[in-house]
Amino acid sequence: MTETIEIGGCDTLAKLWRQVCHERGTAIAHREKKLGIWQSHSWQDWFEGARALGLGLMELGLERGQVVSVLSEDRLEWLYADLGIVAAGGITNGIYTTDSARQLAYLVNDSESAFLLVENDEQLDKYLEAREAMTSVKKVIVFDRKGLRDFSDPDVMFLDELLALGRAAADGERRFDQRIDAGSGEEVRMLIYTSGTTGQPKGAMISHRNVLFMLDRGDRVLDVHEHDEQLCFLPLSHILERLISVELPIYKGVRVNFAESPETVFDNLREISPHAFTAVPRLWEKLYSVISDQRREATAVGRWAFDRAMRAGHDFHAAARPGAWLRLRHAFWDLLVLKNLRDLIGMRRIRRATTGAAPIAPELIRWFNALGVPLYEGYGMTETTGIISVNTPDRYRIGSVGTPLPDTEVRIADDGEILVRGRHVFEGYWKRPEKTGEDIRDGWLHTGDSGRLDDGMLTITGRIKDIIITAGGKNIAPAEMESRLKFSPYVADAVIIGDKRKYLTCLIMIDRDNVETWAQRHQVPFSDYRSLCRAEAVRELIGGVVAEVNREFARVEQIKDFRLIDVLLSADDEELTATMKLKRAQVESKYSELIDSMY
Repeated sequence: MTETIEIGGCDTLAKLWRQVCHERGTAIAHREKKLGIWQSHSWQDWFEGARALGLGLMELGLERGQVVSVLSEDRLEWLYADLGIVAAGGITNGIYTTDSARQLAYLVNDSESAFLLVENDEQLDKYLEAREAMTSVKKVIVFDRKGLRDFSDPDVMFLDELLALGRAAADGERRFDQRIDAGSGEEVRMLIYTSGTTGQPKGAMISHRNVLFMLDRGDRVLDVHEHDEQLCFLPLSHILERLISVELPIYKGVRVNFAESPETVFDNLREISPHAFTAVPRLWEKLYSVISDQRREATAVGRWAFDRAMRAGHDFHAAARPGAWLRLRHAFWDLLVLKNLRDLIGMRRIRRATTGAAPIAPELIRWFNALGVPLYEGYGMTETTGIISVNTPDRYRIGSVGTPLPDTEVRIADDGEILVRGRHVFEGYWKRPEKTGEDIRDGWLHTGDSGRLDDGMLTITGRIKDIIITAGGKNIAPAEMESRLKFSPYVADAVIIGDKRKYLTCLIMIDRDNVETWAQRHQVPFSDYRSLCRAEAVRELIGGVVAEVNREFARVEQIKDFRLIDVLLSADDEELTATMKLKRAQVESKYSELIDSMY
């Protein structure tokens, strides 16, 4: 029999959530910006709102174990829906707003969703386009009435109608509590669909037991404080943001602030100045670019002061025990320059910053540390409820992804694959026992990543399936070289090519904003993104980046040629996942002619 995991006497997240909502009452749980003003919402608001939503779904026929899909950007209603669904005995399945109508239909059908909650008219249109294919859906609920005032459809209702239905439910409070009380740790708390980089997305079943184990062990290494301010901006459909913005706040009492939109993240960062902040490498690269641009635009004296300040920060943080002179020098430059730079990017109060979900250049971590932003790299998967290992102030090594969580095991297989065992490992793939059996063998989760363990610290060397074997028989892991290329403010993404070929080449996607600024400053003519990519001066700029990276690698590992992808990709395109990672196979297939031109 599997061991029961409890926090505060609670064996499910729903029970823990109910307990803390009652304890914290009118204390602020969330803040959301409306008409330019931050509005506060309490734990009591969360409980009552989620209860009304959950009871409304129960009145519509939601049964224990049924899936409810949510298609929305991050907002208060997302969290109310999530806990309302789970407390009522359902399973929440988040869907990315960048998914197409076809992808929506696949995810709804595969999860057998009984209900679909959508944010607005734009997302509703996707359902209406593919509704004939979604036979399991009993009702669609829309959060926002804007643009739909005169809309009427028997299969669609609005959130205010659902909440009114729940509040009017007979004996609602007792029935809702009964649903929560009936829950058990082995039940599925949520479905998180994989990104589909190597095939159709699969629904990973994350149980309440998985979540409570992650909360307890994760809290030991993540340094989360009760009165921390956080910014919620990564999609809540992703396991990392769900852990950071839903589950850990329930456990620790963190205040969650919702970014207004993906486009306003940097503005909201400056407004909130969070104490803890977790982001994917692409955002850290963007913040680096913001300050790099500021340096380039500064006067000669300003650039000199910036460089001296960053050198002082680097020397201070690189020293095991900085002496009095080093501390004094760092304090001077921190007060004069570094503090202002942290204010510029919303890191004035930062105590701990974390990066994960994709490789990051070690130089970028050193750069942020010098700035005074303590950046720690971690590693995890959907299938491990978010975290496998993470660097901490006590065990820290740049280039590694830290030590495994307490009470978990990590080992390296004979072929170099990272294997994981622990109670954070998921329950399996929804309706895919054969896929579950492929990934969990003899109690060990096979991650598909290659790596090594040194003195208990884990280093990722790449994806097993991404290993390039050149025509000369040389095995090359492209991840490190790709992350070095992305350290440049002019490179947004890169894919190394070379499997079964004589030498390595690369497809590069430029950072539009930074390269446009560079081109304007150097009077390089262009009319659109495509002409920008085709400008000879831009090709020379990127060629310089490639040459600089090549110097860090052996001759056989160097990039002999490259091409720029002259189409601006977004998460709407098949080549990118919703978390903005390039799908290697799709990129190589779509740009095969471009690749062939380099050989």
